[in-house]
Amino acid sequence: MPSEHSQTELHGYLDGELDALSAAKFEKHLETCPDCKKTLAAEEALRQSIQRAALYERAPDSLRKSLLGKTQLPQPAIRSFPAVRIAAWRWLAVAAVLLLAVSIGWRQLQLSRGPVDAQLMAASFVDAHLRSLQPGHLTDVESTDQHTVKPWFDGRIDFAPPVHDYASDGFPLLGGRLDVAGGRTVAALVYGRRKHVVNVFVEKAQPQSSWSGSGEAQGYHWLAWQQDGFSFCAVSDVAPPDLAQLKQLFLAK
Repeated sequence: MPSEHSQTELHGYLDGELDALSAAKFEKHLETCPDCKKTLAAEEALRQSIQRAALYERAPDSLRKSLLGKTQLPQPAIRSFPAVRIAAWRWLAVAAVLLLAVSIGWRQLQLSRGPVDAQLMAASFVDAHLRSLQPGHLTDVESTDQHTVKPWFDGRIDFAPPVHDYASDGFPLLGGRLDVAGGRTVAALVYGRRKHVVNVFVEKAQPQSSWSGSGEAQGYHWLAWQQDGFSFCAVSDVAPPDLAQLKQLFLAK
């Protein structure tokens, strides 16, 4: 678990409350602290799940009037302390909604460690893609040689990701790195596409999971598929047909 000091910085970083210098220092700290990396990924997944949970729907005015009418106190009591009673009732309602939000959010976070909703997992990969675009975060090993990039992962993760160079097809290999998405450590293979960057995230396929689909989040396209016991998710600002072409190159190997 992160120390109390790093935990405070982590929440400030997550909420965008750190100044530029403090944020840069914390990002440097993340490079050498797997505990903070995992905690940050978990916090981000929780926030995403709560935002997508659609926890409430505004009640019609007729229902509100009906409920207030049924909770009216006898006339003498109303004259004595109506504001206190009504305020207490409203605070109880707010507390109930917050408790429900936390419960659902935690449940979604737990699910993200097993079979997960594709949209939620894709959002986590898009977040990882955005982090990688910050200076100095794109690659841990920078090389166009697949025989250099693939061995680099040995001993760092418990699987060997398939690494290929597709320069002749317009997707040159740029390198690789370790990243965190959905609370799990994944391999990230970095490819170029004209002047754009494509991250292909790779992890072992989860038992009984079906990982496929495509979509858009925060202005970036993503494409997911499974192959040979691995789950893949390609993320970039290139057009969807480019991601589809890269997927076919992987499938052809």
